[in-house]
Amino acid sequence: MTDTPPPGTHIRYDLGRADPHAFRGIGPELYRWASQALFAIVGWKVAGAYPHHDKAVILAAPHTSNWDGLWMVAAAGIYRVRLRWMGKASLARFPYGWLVRLSGLYPIDRSGGKDLVRATVDAFEASDHLQMAIAPEGTRAAVGEWKSGFYHIARLAGVPIVFAVMDYGTRTVRISGEIWPSGDYEADLAVMRSHYADARGKHAGRFSVGSGKQV
Repeated sequence: MTDTPPPGTHIRYDLGRADPHAFRGIGPELYRWASQALFAIVGWKVAGAYPHHDKAVILAAPHTSNWDGLWMVAAAGIYRVRLRWMGKASLARFPYGWLVRLSGLYPIDRSGGKDLVRATVDAFEASDHLQMAIAPEGTRAAVGEWKSGFYHIARLAGVPIVFAVMDYGTRTVRISGEIWPSGDYEADLAVMRSHYADARGKHAGRFSVGSGKQV
């Protein structure tokens, strides 16, 4: 990974490219082939070269359907990226914990009254490599504003926010850019919203790029 850019740095990616990461072994490669086959069958595609950051918050939106997770995980497979999503530590327990972990679960320990932001920051600090997908809406239902937890996680962990746009209008998962949090949430939010302004969710009426909501 290169030197960390200054806070507030915003980069737009070249959407004419969709370069995958390097070969990671036969298992991930079989998963990549399966993901490519799925996208070919359903008519989806990826755009934008996935960045080579060891750690990042992946801002996955719009999130209006259970199908969104499938497209996001399949896109990560095409890019040869191990994508994770956060969930309660109890989900990783016997008897189905191994299967849930295989799907990308990163169990978050919230014992001792630890809040979700702090627990997720701790997960970043304990990991050498972590690509954590977070939906800013926090729910598949219609919301008028985004929750800001993803932003505070990235800021406190010192990692970029990478924009993953799941656009049902063009049937494309776009990895469109990144921002390194400046600490001015409202200013950074305006930049982030610009990447999602034209995106359409599966249930278009449920998606909004409204103002941020504190968690």
